[in-house]
Parts: sequence; structure tokens; C-alpha cells
Amino acid sequence: MQRFRFPVGRLPDEALLSGLATGDPELAVTFVRRFQHTVFGVAVAVTGDPQLAEDIAQQTFERAWRHAQIYDPRRGSVTTWLTTIARNLAIDAVRSRRPEPVAPEDLDAVLGVVGRTPEQHALADEASTRLRAAVARLPREQARALVMAGIYGMTAQEVADWEAIPLGTAKTRIRTAMGKLRTALAPSERGGHDC
Repeated sequence: MQRFRFPVGRLPDEALLSGLATGDPELAVTFVRRFQHTVFGVAVAVTGDPQLAEDIAQQTFERAWRHAQIYDPRRGSVTTWLTTIARNLAIDAVRSRRPEPVAPEDLDAVLGVVGRTPEQHALADEASTRLRAAVARLPREQARALVMAGIYGMTAQEVADWEAIPLGTAKTRIRTAMGKLRTALAPSERGGHDC
């Protein structure tokens, strides 16, 4: 018995999400098929590991099913909501891995792609774009110290050791970079928007 007047695949995203919350298997399958490539793309862009990305995609859909009733369309589209869930799960998965040391000569290559990544294309996230642009505008030595500390989780002493600089210099570079980022991103944090 057909429950809808038109094909399920043509239902709006919000209707599919509501159907997912009710446990309707047809709507659940349609929902997953509609978003599976986007969710997987975000997960693989963040993790760089297709196997891990598959697990994260599954966790994303499980979380969407469990929390579908609290989705608020005023805060963004279903796609944005799902990609945010996928991105957060992927970041958590990457953080839980044991960090691998990065050679300083390899860090320059990492900083070179700060402005444009597959994640940027998948999420089209304005905040991350602003952050990447702000990091790219930092002097190279400050950007390196900030990325080592903020992304790779290195202590100031480890940054100093990698860069072969005094500990005080490493701390100053990190602190100065953070201050410049705070200043560059302050309008968005206060809710100011250019309209």
C-alpha cells in the first residue's frame, strides 16, 4: 500500500528526517541513500581513511536517527546538520588516535594546503574558511608553531625542540599567533554579520 501521493525519493529532506524519527524503513533507506555520499565525503576528507570514514558515516546516520526529533530547521539545512555531525565524529576519531610526529620540513606542505582542502568543499563552512584564511595570513613561523600546538597537540617544549628554538620563543610564537587569530575572528564571535 502506497502511503505517499508521490515517490518517496521526491520528499523534502525535512520530511525524510521526520520519517527517519518514526522508524519508517522506506523513509530511512531513502534518507541514507540521499545523504550517504555527502556524509562519507566529509568523513573521508577529515580522516583520510576510507575504512574509518565508513564507520563514521554509519555512526552519523545512527546519531541522526536517535536525535532526529531535536533537529531545528532554523539552525540550518538537514545537509548542514548531518555534515556537522559527521565532521564532529570524524574529528573526535582523529583526535583519539595516537598523534604521529611530523617532521618540520613536512609541516610546510601541511601549511600550504591550509587555505583549500576537500573538507572545505564538502562542508562549505564559512567559519572554517575564515579560520584557514586567518592562519594563512600569519607569519610562517607563527603559523607553524600554532599548527604544531593546536592541531598536532604538541607542547611548547616540543615545538621548541622541533623548531630548534628557545622555549620562550616557541611560547611567544604560539601566544602571538593565537592573539592575531582572536583579533581576526572577533567579529564573527560577537555575532556581527555583514548584511
